[in-house]
Amino acid sequence: MSPSTAAIIVGPILAVDAAVSHAIHTAAKPFLPPFLLLLLEISADFRFSFPVSLSLLLSPPLRSFLIPFLLGLLLDLILIALVKLIFRRARPAYNHPSMSAAVSADHYSFPSGHASRVFFVAASVHFFSAAAEVTMVDPSYSFLDGWIRDNHVGDVKPEVVVVVWIWATVTAISRILLGRHYVLDVAAGACFGIVEALFALRFLRFELFGRVFLYRQKRKPLLKLPESND
Repeated sequence: MSPSTAAIIVGPILAVDAAVSHAIHTAAKPFLPPFLLLLLEISADFRFSFPVSLSLLLSPPLRSFLIPFLLGLLLDLILIALVKLIFRRARPAYNHPSMSAAVSADHYSFPSGHASRVFFVAASVHFFSAAAEVTMVDPSYSFLDGWIRDNHVGDVKPEVVVVVWIWATVTAISRILLGRHYVLDVAAGACFGIVEALFALRFLRFELFGRVFLYRQKRKPLLKLPESND
């Protein structure tokens, strides 16, 4: 497909996306205080979320979640930056002037890095809560477990999962309301985040590889020494 053909196909889509995004931003602007939107922005900033995620170290049973989670956050940061540099879509002209770009890729709009990050976090918590194999009867129990996990069955509390999904959704929408992104930027970012969570919890959980290795080692038959003819 030639560049001119791609422009003919993609151009109208981007134009509709820009018009819808501007209409949403304009309609919501009188009712939403900017400081609330900026607070949501800070909560999903990598410079804030990465150090905060280290708090999982306070809960030994949750540390198996920490490695894929941190690696997934780094993967998201790199992947989104690369995609931004490939597409180089300019941010909306009405973008709130409070924005400070950490890297050059932040000047571009597609896809939304905040949307990908918050949906990565929400999807990771959701998938981990379904796959966690931990119990609350643990001598290393910490106060953080009381906030996150159920005292009886040891699973992540359903209300925690719901709250994280609500935070992710509201934060993603706030990117449009604040004028940082267009609707398609946010939708694409959300999709990236969910796929990254699936990838991280499937392929970056190194303790699972260790268990498989030990299991296979146990199943290997012992080598028999050749019998002597003497």
